[in-house]
Amino acid sequence: MIIAYITAPDEKEAKKIGEMLVRERLAACANYFPIKSFFMWQGQYETEKEYVILAKTTEKKFDALKARIIEAHEYELPCILKIIAEANEEYAKWVEERTL
Repeated sequence: MIIAYITAPDEKEAKKIGEMLVRERLAACANYFPIKSFFMWQGQYETEKEYVILAKTTEKKFDALKARIIEAHEYELPCILKIIAEANEEYAKWVEERTL
């Protein structure tokens, strides 16, 4: 199972992306919540409030999920991380079924 870690600028964008991924069966489930980020961007130190999305998907769907986020995301350079996760058998099966 894969957890895609994605950042978004605000709740509206996080909700849009999470819902899109689930509706298009690229993810079985998505959660989003507020975070604070520190980073360098175009030579400047930045600190921003953002939202993180955790989307549960499969190895087979990750490339399509990534491409769809890049297409739909408002960030010029969205953060899309692939985290390999182990789940209980029943949940992993549900994720697999929801992303067929």
